[in-house]
Amino acid sequence: MVRWSKLWNADGHDRRHQLQDEMRSLLPTSSEHPPPPSIPPKEVTKVALRLRHQLEQVIPCELEEAKVTSPHSPILTHAVIETAKQAGGEQYKACVVFCLLVVKKWFKTQAMCELWDADLHEVRAVAAEMLAKRIIEGEEDLDYLMEEVLLKRYSYLVDGEPSSPANAIERAVDLHALTVIGSSGYQKCIAYLWWGWFVQDDEDPSRFVTYENKTNTDYWSHLDPDRMRVPRYQNAVQIIMSVVYLALYTGAINTINPTGDVDVVEALLYFCTLGLICDEVAKFWKVGRFYLSFWNIFNSTLYALLTTSLALRMVALGYKQHTEPRAHYNQLSYNFLAFTAPMFWMRLLLYLDTFRFFGSMLVVLKVMMRESLIFFLLLLVVLIGFLQAFIGMDLTDDSLTDVGFIIQAMLNAIMQSPEFEGFDRFAPPFGIILYYIFTFVVMVILLNILIALYNSAYEDITGNAIDENMALFSQKTMQYVRAPDENVFIPPFNLIEIFCLILPFEWWMPQDKYRRLNDYVMGIIYSPLLVVTAFMETRQAHRVKYNRRRGEEDDDVVQEWEQALHECDFEADGWDKKVQQSKPNVEFDTDVLEIRKLQSEVSGLKELLLEMKEKGGWGVDTLKESKFGEEKMGESSDSVARE
Repeated sequence: MVRWSKLWNADGHDRRHQLQDEMRSLLPTSSEHPPPPSIPPKEVTKVALRLRHQLEQVIPCELEEAKVTSPHSPILTHAVIETAKQAGGEQYKACVVFCLLVVKKWFKTQAMCELWDADLHEVRAVAAEMLAKRIIEGEEDLDYLMEEVLLKRYSYLVDGEPSSPANAIERAVDLHALTVIGSSGYQKCIAYLWWGWFVQDDEDPSRFVTYENKTNTDYWSHLDPDRMRVPRYQNAVQIIMSVVYLALYTGAINTINPTGDVDVVEALLYFCTLGLICDEVAKFWKVGRFYLSFWNIFNSTLYALLTTSLALRMVALGYKQHTEPRAHYNQLSYNFLAFTAPMFWMRLLLYLDTFRFFGSMLVVLKVMMRESLIFFLLLLVVLIGFLQAFIGMDLTDDSLTDVGFIIQAMLNAIMQSPEFEGFDRFAPPFGIILYYIFTFVVMVILLNILIALYNSAYEDITGNAIDENMALFSQKTMQYVRAPDENVFIPPFNLIEIFCLILPFEWWMPQDKYRRLNDYVMGIIYSPLLVVTAFMETRQAHRVKYNRRRGEEDDDVVQEWEQALHECDFEADGWDKKVQQSKPNVEFDTDVLEIRKLQSEVSGLKELLLEMKEKGGWGVDTLKESKFGEEKMGESSDSVARE
């Protein structure tokens, strides 16, 4: 079964800060109690406090965010970055990136608590994130970066108690730290997790280890059912099963049985639905209400409608054929089934978010739905107020006769199709006047507010579409890695696990034998896919070995411009020297460079004057006699004139 985190402490008490932290978390964590982190939580907290103090001193007042985020920031200089690296010393330097993300969370929380200094704390939070990115991108040891800095889990003290262990990858996803997520080292680590080059240790799920057969070119060594835990293989199976699920639905809705009997296609459709329902219930049972999201509610609605359709079909089968009740319930069952068609097709978007176009659009839709909550809250207040007024007018004759007419007219106005006929006879002249006011408020004010919110959300996401897409991909990868299945049975195969493995065997069979039995069953179920994945991993192993022979990184791909690069020697033919002489200095503005040049010239002139003073020559003629002095005075005069 799935290993999910418990959101409550072992003693049964709900600690406020830990609960708030989990509420902001986007993903569930592992349910097993991991061993204590390699660095004590107290030391991690000290490192985080040092970094917080540094940022408070580096940014003592409100600054423009662009000064912090620019590539050659005058605020986050090389000296500041080097100081941040030293916050943990040599012994605890691996947790600096994790601590910077913790500091970002602290500043974000402080910005919400101290609104008068919110802008200052927001800039400091951005600076903490930028420091983490610079440290990640400046680390040259790739193995150390991924294994120690990004994937090792750390804890810090909250109310004197260690927090739940997490690594920098998880923390960045939880905080939606786009700057860190968009860094090259972070994305390389995510790619290694997606390909299964880093896997969780079977003995200690809190640790990540390198896949032992990464460079093994033997085909049979990759034919392993445990490789189904790799995120991209799980995602592929889910896409395949979603297409099959949609095909079953299409076959069921297009082959209506007049007698009301359930055919094979419908039986398979409801069988898959049962597996999906069991999967959702199991996850919700383990995680709790924090598991709920837009897609969970969407899928639950779909499964509820399909269950209703099946229940009505069963009711219809309780009546004799060619009777009116059986035909009525049978028709109602198909109506519910047909009603779910748009939801079936929209459900595919959940599994297509690995493609860049669909991923960006899903992020836009998610943000739009969140922004529209403001609109619906205002609309609800307005609706209740006007509905109460209209019902009050209808009650003047001690009877409610026009409630249906009132509700329908108000809904038509929301859909931008108001109907004014009938209100002229409704409590004249108050009814028609009130309906005009309601139409104006809804169509002119509220709907334009909704359009403005949607436009703002679309511009924010599309303006940062690349980072948002990488964040979505990282979140999807961590959903598989952070809460992995011990035995991967993707719905509807989870029904095989529940009824053929867990119930009859798990409660009495030894763990090693039960694990071996699961491997056999998984090998049979996923055998067609394992044949393909083993072939892919064998080719991948050849490529990794080839890259290592060339001294390149494991995931290196030779591009067109690199194919003939070995035939060029830019240093030998002098091309590199010419380039170095002509390249501009992009770290500083031209004005700054000219001022620095003027400073050096003035310093040289000052040294010359002091030298002449010591020799006893104070006259201008004496100064001019010196060729060096004449050149310096001329250059200084020209520079001063230019400035």
